[in-house]
This record gives sequence, structure tokens and C-alpha cells, in this order.
Amino acid sequence: MLSFVRPILLLVALVAAHKSFADDPARLQGAWKLLSYTVEYQATGGKEAVMGEKPIGYAIFTPEGRAMFVITGEGRKPETDDKGRAALLNTLIAYTGRYRIEGDRWITKVEVAWNPEWVGSDQERFFRLDGNRLEVATPWRIMPNWPEKGMTRSVLTFERSK
Repeated sequence: MLSFVRPILLLVALVAAHKSFADDPARLQGAWKLLSYTVEYQATGGKEAVMGEKPIGYAIFTPEGRAMFVITGEGRKPETDDKGRAALLNTLIAYTGRYRIEGDRWITKVEVAWNPEWVGSDQERFFRLDGNRLEVATPWRIMPNWPEKGMTRSVLTFERSK
């Protein structure tokens, strides 16, 4: 019986160690609803819900390798003048592009974005799946929505949309 078990264990170990298995994009495929969004400040370690306590948003990963993200701040209202409409950009994050998975991170090659600075860039995100929860963190960077806050990283939690 032992001679039968060894080949099976070897096969399981090889499949688990194979890079394409570990980097399977199917883990992320589908729609994910935003549950929380906080920003952490590198200088102080402090955290803030810069988009409000109940921001709204989705992350979508297609089987064809496209990612789409739309996040809006809590309580956004239509504005009627240029200054008000411009201020709404600070409570919006939206971009899309092709993505790839490398271990515990995905990288999106941005093709279209709410902020032109991101077009053509690689946006890297670290993630962890916990059942139907997707926990995400950005690398430290200056976020275009609030550059005055200095080096920050965003920490987000999504739930698989049903």
C-alpha cells in the first residue's frame, strides 16, 4: 500500500509547487464589493477613512485578464459648478487594464484611469484571500487624490459579490 501512496503524494507536491498553479488568476475572477477603505500614513502609522466610513465600489477581474476598479467616497452629491465637480475627483478612484498575478500580488497595466498620471503605469496590489473576503494593500506611494498627505498606502477589504 505504501508504494501506491508515494506517487500520489509526489504528484500532489509537484502540482502545489508548480508556478502556474500558485499564480492561478481564477482565484480573483469575478466581482468584488468594497467593504472598507482606509489609508495608513507612513510617517505616523495613523489610519484614516479618507473616503468615509461607507465608501462604495467594486473590483472586477475577468477570465480574459482584465481588471476594473471603481471606488467612490461616502455621501457624494451632484455638483453644479466647476469647483464642486473638480472636488468630486478627490472621492473617486477608477481604472482598468490587463492584470497578471505574481504570488500574493496582482499587477495591473493601466490603460484608462480617472487620473491620467496612472495611464501606462503598473499598479501593484498585495492581496490575501480569506474565504469570500479579499484583503488588499497598496505599496507606499503618494496618492494623486491627496498628495498633501505624503506617503500613504491604502488598505481595502472586499467581499465576493453574489
